[in-house]
Amino acid sequence: MEHVKKIIVAIQFEDKEIDLGELVSEGHSIYFKYYKDFIDRNVEISPIKLKLNDQIHRADRTPFDGLYGVFADSLPDGWGKLLLDRALIAKGIDVSEITPLDRLAYVGKKGLGALTYRPEIIDESGTNFGIELDEIATASNNVLSGQVSERLDELYNLAGSSGGARPKILVGYNVKSKNLIASDKLLPDGYEHWMIKFPSSFDRLDISTIEFAYYKMALDSGIEMSESELFTGVSGKTYFGTKRFDRHGNDRLHLHSAAGMMHDNFRLSNLDYGNLMECAFRLERNVDAYEKILRLAAFNVFANNRDDHSKNFSFLMDSNGNWKVAPAYDLTFSSSGHGMHSTLVAGESANPTKKHLLELASYFKVKNALSIINQVQEVVSNWKKYADDCGVSRESNKLIASTISRNLK
Repeated sequence: MEHVKKIIVAIQFEDKEIDLGELVSEGHSIYFKYYKDFIDRNVEISPIKLKLNDQIHRADRTPFDGLYGVFADSLPDGWGKLLLDRALIAKGIDVSEITPLDRLAYVGKKGLGALTYRPEIIDESGTNFGIELDEIATASNNVLSGQVSERLDELYNLAGSSGGARPKILVGYNVKSKNLIASDKLLPDGYEHWMIKFPSSFDRLDISTIEFAYYKMALDSGIEMSESELFTGVSGKTYFGTKRFDRHGNDRLHLHSAAGMMHDNFRLSNLDYGNLMECAFRLERNVDAYEKILRLAAFNVFANNRDDHSKNFSFLMDSNGNWKVAPAYDLTFSSSGHGMHSTLVAGESANPTKKHLLELASYFKVKNALSIINQVQEVVSNWKKYADDCGVSRESNKLIASTISRNLK
């Protein structure tokens, strides 16, 4: 195949698509330059690693294969990458030869957030069709287990560039009619952009109800999260779904992960919640940002969400260049690959406690730190109530209760 050598990057707000710069591949390097008209807007799309100026920028090869993190955030990861690679292989393309710019061209306008890429490689097979959740879940597991799925192209169109290891699809959801449609085009009136997850082979069978219970528990802990629901297939199986916070209707918000913002390799990370607090404050320019991250850290510590890596924290920017911490997501009972917290708490990852949370808060002079931590601690101590209300199995309820009990000591 002929590789893409140049890509124009644009940002789409409301019905306007604004060209902001271009990526050019030359040799083993990828270069980026902002357009002058975009510089004049004085909107920073990645204020830490990709300064807004008229220089020619070149990122290091690591951690994002020569891309700046803000563009790497547009690429599918985990499940989405698997689907794209399978689709390319089915077309006879050697994925080992695919370049980062090739991948961005496949993303085109389908990525999360507000960035779009031209030229766009378009698969014309995508159509607007009804979605049956059980069928998609079965097809998802077939793809993961290596079986050939007759719905592969359909799954790719649904999954878009959704990240993470668990299979998921991006859909249009009508809250009133409870109807689901593909979201690869502009949604009709009454529909909202949602994401629905399917269990992977290493998940607990009731992972959907566990995550829904964690969602309820996080809200009561004072953590902002996007509206979420349990979706039910014809078999009675349930799937966790959440409204996308990078979309308002068909309008887009610019989305940037903490990993992309700080160029952190989330698989080999030494990031601390203190780094997240510094980054959040720099973007929001308000001490409330410290409290948001502290509250989230407390929840993850007490509720045993140990897969708290830097791609699981994000920031949103509106059309005026105003940043804020994105609503929390992927909050559930989990362990990282090494069994420790992926993000350190005041330098501790194996067994962080209330002591470490207070140490973290003290460094940033968070005035009401103790009340924040105590509130989260009190809510999480009522895990069994949330589990019962959301239909978590007796086995999972008992296991999680025992783990939380240890974490609260």
